[in-house]
Amino acid sequence: MTPVSGGDSAVDERGGPTAVVAPGERGATRIADRVVAKIAVQAAREALGPLPPEAAPPHATVVVHHETVRVRVHLELGYPCDIGDRCTRVRRQVVQRVRALVGMEVPEVAVQVERLHPAHAHRAAQGRTR
Repeated sequence: MTPVSGGDSAVDERGGPTAVVAPGERGATRIADRVVAKIAVQAAREALGPLPPEAAPPHATVVVHHETVRVRVHLELGYPCDIGDRCTRVRRQVVQRVRALVGMEVPEVAVQVERLHPAHAHRAAQGRTR
């Protein structure tokens, strides 16, 4: 019997040695683009907190290439607010969550603000009734 080098030895059901497959040759895990997009959307929701009632929820599109992903997040915000700060928080949260959950690098997160919802319009719509 010749010892197997370069890895742990394994034993088949008959007690004999089996060939050990190197980790790089065992296969690959592929995560669908739509899964990465859903993670990005959830991260954006976490970063934004509550939105105006009439605002559409965020949505994301992604482009995955090997171990990197580029993300574009579309969102609507209440106004007035610090738009730059909110977009920065969304970018940071998306990068952190995608890295943690998927293990991919995120070199680019583009945040596109689709619409601003003025706070006074919501209050005026709720005005007093006689």
